[in-house]
Amino acid sequence: MIENAVFRCGLFLLVLVALAVPLGSYMARVYEGNTKLAARVFGPVERLFYRAAGIRVDEDMSFPRYAAAVLLFNLFGLLVVYGLERFQALLPVNPAGLGAVAPEVAWNTAVSFASNTNWQAYAGETTLSHLTQMLGLTVQNFVSAGTGMAVLVALIRGFTRRTAEGIGNFWVDLTRSTLYVLVPLSFVLALLLVSQGVVQTFAAHHVADLLDPTTSGDGTGVARQILALGPAASQIAIKQLGTNGGGFFNVNAAHPFENPNALTNLLEVISIVLVPAALCFTFGAMVKDKRQGVAVFAAMLVIFVPLLCVAVAAEQHGNPILSSLGVDQGASALQPGGNMEGKEARFGVVDSALWATATTAASNGSVNAMHDSFTPLGGLVPMWLMQLGEIVFGGVGSGLYGMLMYAVIAVFIAGLMVGRTPEYLGKKIEAFEMKMASLVILLPAAAVLVGTALASATSAGTAPLGNPGAHGFSEILYAFSSGANNNGSAFGGLTVSGMFYTTAIGLCMLIGRYWVLVPVLAMAASLARKKSIPPSAGTLPTHTPLFVLLLVGTILLVGALTFVPALALGPVVEHLSLFAR
Repeated sequence: MIENAVFRCGLFLLVLVALAVPLGSYMARVYEGNTKLAARVFGPVERLFYRAAGIRVDEDMSFPRYAAAVLLFNLFGLLVVYGLERFQALLPVNPAGLGAVAPEVAWNTAVSFASNTNWQAYAGETTLSHLTQMLGLTVQNFVSAGTGMAVLVALIRGFTRRTAEGIGNFWVDLTRSTLYVLVPLSFVLALLLVSQGVVQTFAAHHVADLLDPTTSGDGTGVARQILALGPAASQIAIKQLGTNGGGFFNVNAAHPFENPNALTNLLEVISIVLVPAALCFTFGAMVKDKRQGVAVFAAMLVIFVPLLCVAVAAEQHGNPILSSLGVDQGASALQPGGNMEGKEARFGVVDSALWATATTAASNGSVNAMHDSFTPLGGLVPMWLMQLGEIVFGGVGSGLYGMLMYAVIAVFIAGLMVGRTPEYLGKKIEAFEMKMASLVILLPAAAVLVGTALASATSAGTAPLGNPGAHGFSEILYAFSSGANNNGSAFGGLTVSGMFYTTAIGLCMLIGRYWVLVPVLAMAASLARKKSIPPSAGTLPTHTPLFVLLLVGTILLVGALTFVPALALGPVVEHLSLFAR
């Protein structure tokens, strides 16, 4: 089992690095306008978009204009998705004849997909028509991811520009992120998934004869099964590459029509972290110091790999209560071993734990196993990765700009230690930058803790719980951690389709996305206006192993101080209860 875990996790990391480095270099050329071959292919389409929308490519937006463009565009997308959900019964491409989505669920879903969270308070195959899935959700999967990438590029310009008032053009950044990066990657991945059996059809369902007919609870004979179908592959490709995560089917990537075999599982889990990892190298190329990108990527790995080991080890160890009852949980020729509850036999313990770690590190939220059935420590890992702020890889764009906020705080702490004005990439870090970085880190954390407290203290929050005690508290804590940090995964034992959770988590998703995004753009504008300071003997190098450790320490310290008390009430107590006598 150990050899199997090392091989699978090692293969994942090896392929990730091999793909991320060249992709990161390509994306840097995209944003700098230096992609000659890609420009021949996509350039005419890009220019057509600009002419149709009346966009001036050479316009350099100030912070207020850039932020307003981001917010208005996202608001428009939110309203479109809401309208599609509410009127889908009257619209075409609805072969299953599904009715209108309830107002509170429609609001929650529209906010979720516009904010790149993809939290789902519904079952996809029985709630949304093909048109809503394609024109609403899939489109938002592209543009919400493109929005995060555009904001990141604006922040990078803040570091690279000197005494400038503008931070770029949102419409150009969004178009290039979508057209040059997300669309071609998604096209290739979708073809690979279809070749392995992922469904892509406009049919509503397929009726299959059961090999072993059975009877229902009322004694009626059951000889056939209705299998829901739809244009799934095209949505699954961008849901993974754009760190969206919303499943076409209710059980997400545990469904054989979304994730049929070991090859598709590997392709999808790599896709989850590919673009966020590659953006680290994009960052290094754009600031003209590749070592900076490598240092940030190394800090992500220093956190990710140990937590992955904890998750795999916890799930392989199994449940000590079952062991005390004489249940054999060891691996053998007849069983995979470990905690197989809630996991697909196709993937087993290692691939399930790897996916759970990757999907919550990368703000993706798709699942190939039910996190509610993980061991307490196995469930703690994805929960804490979200609570760190989704900055270990994180969402496309949003993960790296969140990590750079921590880098700003790290150099500020280092500056206080030696009595010098802190600097990062040649720019002084002053009071305004610290205020913006503090908002980025503290606002989602406050949304998680306040939301969890309200839900735990009210009947509206506790009534939908699937489990009592510490595990029930973990379900609530996980839900708000997922919503406020724009992840979208869930423990699964909590019913969230009622008014309380659709409203509360919807508000948390808005805070976690837009109350973070605006301070990032404000910092970008502040940095762009500053002069560049040449490095001196007292400048802290930000590409060395020492800085990587300082950055990791800052992240873990803030995460520990913020969430360890809450984690102690949930997964830690539950873990200790397994050994109680």
